[in-house]
Amino acid sequence: MRVTVYSTKSFERPFLAEAAARLNLEPVFVEFPLEPSTVSLARGSEAICAFVNDDLSAPVLHLLAELGVRNIALRCAGFNSVHLETARELNFSIARVPAYSPEAVAEHAFALLLTLSRKTHRAYNRVREMNFSLNGLVGFNLHRRTVGVVGCGKIGLAFCRIAAGFGMKVLAYDPFPPKDSPWEFVSLERIWAEADIISLHCPLTPDTHHLVNQATLEGMKPGVVLLNTSRGAVIDTPAAIEALQSHKIGALGLDVYEEESGLFFRDLSGSLPTDETFARLLTFPNVLITGHQAFLTTEALEAIAETTAQNLAAFRDGNPIEANRVA
Repeated sequence: MRVTVYSTKSFERPFLAEAAARLNLEPVFVEFPLEPSTVSLARGSEAICAFVNDDLSAPVLHLLAELGVRNIALRCAGFNSVHLETARELNFSIARVPAYSPEAVAEHAFALLLTLSRKTHRAYNRVREMNFSLNGLVGFNLHRRTVGVVGCGKIGLAFCRIAAGFGMKVLAYDPFPPKDSPWEFVSLERIWAEADIISLHCPLTPDTHHLVNQATLEGMKPGVVLLNTSRGAVIDTPAAIEALQSHKIGALGLDVYEEESGLFFRDLSGSLPTDETFARLLTFPNVLITGHQAFLTTEALEAIAETTAQNLAAFRDGNPIEANRVA
């Protein structure tokens, strides 16, 4: 099976190539993202492989269908970029990677928290300038703090385990709480009201779009630490900026951003900023942003490549893996 692999990055290509070779797939790697102007690169392919910010809107799906593409493998867990109604109308088979390394994302979320709680990012820059003053670097203990975990799939549960290891009180929320969980599941309202730290691990759905907004922020504790390693649009960014200005948010750690598709996974170091909202976020010393790298471990890349290749081989063999199917 010939597969056009969009948005290919140098760090993932060896893993994808090795997994594809084992299953007799023929990947064609392209660095360009999937969008209307690049659909033609899939000509001659039976399938495409898309990444988290690739465009799988209705117009793109129609263009792919015209080329004879009927199989789409997402090498990510989220599928909010896919226009599902159109995909079903056009009889696309779509699969994703529902789980790769939950610990990778959970550990990165905790890395953001530890950095913000002890201000190590600021200390690092000072020491490199031979400035060893400790003024302005007072942090806080995580031990005995209350953390609210919103979304308790595999990643959220991994975060709960790490938090418990630090001696934190864990409050969890999920619309479908797992059975036999040791964590205390409560309402969102209670998490907003009681948590010193809130970590978001929920998918992007109509119900979670701007879940953190002006109204929910008003119900949070003053100085709350907010972490998001899920999807950018779970947070209303302008509302978060207002909360930073009023000190309602004491620290903000982001690995995702709702307008990240024009920014992340690219080297824009020689460009002037065009996203004023993102530029405003960067002015706050208590905001830490990474470029959607929470998944970026060797273990996760191996798992993503293997599951993606298995999904493509299953398409080829006419036996889709039901647990991974999106459409």
